[in-house]
Amino acid sequence: MLTITALGVSYGGLRALVDLSIEVGEGEFVTLVGPNGAGKTTLLKAISGTAAATGSIVYRGRDIGALRASERAALGIAHVPEGRRVFPSLTVGDNLELGSYRRAARAGRARALAEVLGLFPVLKTRRDQLAGSLSGGEQQMLALGRGLMAQPDLLLLDEPSQGLGPRIVEQIFETIDRIRRERRLTILLVEQRVVEALELCDRGYVLETGRVVLAGPRDALLADSRVQRAYLGA
Repeated sequence: MLTITALGVSYGGLRALVDLSIEVGEGEFVTLVGPNGAGKTTLLKAISGTAAATGSIVYRGRDIGALRASERAALGIAHVPEGRRVFPSLTVGDNLELGSYRRAARAGRARALAEVLGLFPVLKTRRDQLAGSLSGGEQQMLALGRGLMAQPDLLLLDEPSQGLGPRIVEQIFETIDRIRRERRLTILLVEQRVVEALELCDRGYVLETGRVVLAGPRDALLADSRVQRAYLGA
């Protein structure tokens, strides 16, 4: 589905990504892990078109590197950014409705809304409440629900556990796993909670200083001594 080759991104002369190459197959769940500043968020921004990049980004056989972010979204790529980024002065319902702006998603808006409210019942009870008044966990559910309203084929998730308590984090991860199993949605996840993230995925990549330093299936990465030393405290 997604093939990235020799990707490079620079900010003010500093290289955030260097000659980076990854692949994500149709229906796969792939996780990106690594320390802060490794380039994980930048990679998702490059894919969704919110960061300028060199190299090749091929989505379903088409090079999308020259497309605007809105054009990439129209192709079925949904990006749920870090920090949730909900529209605080709009209601929960309005935030969700905005997620279905993609033309291909409009016809199924009512069905998608019912599915999202089924996944996150608390959003149903908060539907007429301003998004800015929600708790952090509820805002994360809203951000994820808004991404699902686009009925995407590729879902980019950036740090969904950021700033949340353990109970809410567990709920968020359980919901992501449920979405993946029920919809066979292709997911590319960036996450600091390495164990939880790797346990969910099919394959993973470890990034450091803008480069891929390790890649492999979930079990192989969890058993790798370098991953255990650096991220699992072994």
